[in-house]
Amino acid sequence: MGFWIFMLICDLITPVIMLVFGQRFIKHPPRDVNAVYGYRTARSMKSKAAWDFAHHCIGRLWRVLGLILLPLTCVGVLLCLGKDVKTVGIYGSVILGVQMAVMIGSICPVEKALKENFNQFGRRKK
Repeated sequence: MGFWIFMLICDLITPVIMLVFGQRFIKHPPRDVNAVYGYRTARSMKSKAAWDFAHHCIGRLWRVLGLILLPLTCVGVLLCLGKDVKTVGIYGSVILGVQMAVMIGSICPVEKALKENFNQFGRRKK
């Protein structure tokens, strides 16, 4: 049971982080373009407008995805309640892998939106 609780906590970290940072990026995105904190891609760092736009997009997306992943994670981990340690580990690892794929995959729609709304120099298209 102890390992199951540990795995539940580990698997809940990703959706909670997505919710927290999603809300933070919408309400209080990093003020300046920087290479340390924030949604840092070559396209998002071309201008302050692109930077703010990217944080708003990723914030909205992460908030929605976090709200979807949170109950799905709970259900997935509950399915292995009472199973042996190996099974719990496999379930937990698969859930975490899916979460990471969703989190990393969220970059694609944001980059697409940046490409559609900003030119190569980071200026808004008309």
